Amino acid sequence: MEKFTFTEQQDTRSGFGAGLLELGHSNPQVVALCADLTGSLKMDAFEKAFPERFFQVGIAEANMIGLAAGFTIGGKIPFTGTFANFSTGRVYDQIRQSVAYSGKNVKICASHAGLTLGEDGATHQILEDIGMMKMLPHMTVINTCDFNQTKAATIAIAAHEGPVYLRFGRPKVPIFTPADQVFQIGKANMIKTGQQVSIFATGHLVWKAMKAAEILHEKGIDAEIINIHTIKPLDEAAVIASVRKTGCAVSAEEHQRHGGLGDSIAQVLARHFPAPQEYVAVDDQFGESGTPEELMVKYGLETADIVMAAEKVIARKH
Repeated sequence: MEKFTFTEQQDTRSGFGAGLLELGHSNPQVVALCADLTGSLKMDAFEKAFPERFFQVGIAEANMIGLAAGFTIGGKIPFTGTFANFSTGRVYDQIRQSVAYSGKNVKICASHAGLTLGEDGATHQILEDIGMMKMLPHMTVINTCDFNQTKAATIAIAAHEGPVYLRFGRPKVPIFTPADQVFQIGKANMIKTGQQVSIFATGHLVWKAMKAAEILHEKGIDAEIINIHTIKPLDEAAVIASVRKTGCAVSAEEHQRHGGLGDSIAQVLARHFPAPQEYVAVDDQFGESGTPEELMVKYGLETADIVMAAEKVIARKH
């Protein structure tokens, strides 16, 4: 197989900022709210271009969610921005009551998710957010893999009616998806077809899964790689079709093993096609302070961990 390549690296939060700015020009109903982290969320370009549609609420995340819910009543499409920990854990009650239960058209956009937040430590490295948000009725949950996909997803969710949780991150990661892509909510992206193991990856783990496929190929193992950018609604047909062919699955995510993508895939397989599955995820632990690279290695979220999980699950087929 050919090696996977990329031309540059960029943080996914910048993809959100670029998508939000483009929406500002194309859709006058889009408004943006930020909880004192405009630069970190890359919302400053939107603020400069559309100051009358940008609202700095300060360190008052619960109030931000309430304001966003109110904006929808007047037909606006509010995008809220803060760190993933503050976007979910701090304001879960407001999201549940004022957004999900009420079916409000709020786009909850969350940066600095997972271990790759790095030195800020466990208090900020939320690893439970996907589980929290996917359990809410009516909530769409999206976790993008690179700059281009994050930009495309940001634009796409404005046209989607209903609450959305969009998760992205701080570190620079390879850009490998097309700049001109059309983002389809709930439709998985096939990156590489294979016959022996299905690897379902999301967010920062997609590129690592692709590199794992190269190593597995050198070992004589033909892996199928699927980018699950939408956790909910999950592309169940893509999951079932792939595992029917390969007979086993690996899920890879920068999230707790409990409640994340892996659990969603396991539910699908349990109902439709029981098969061996291995998880690459944080195993019921909080994070800690360290560089993103150190933490991804320590908590078992690296390319080598995906390779080992694939080899282990293939052995379980026999």
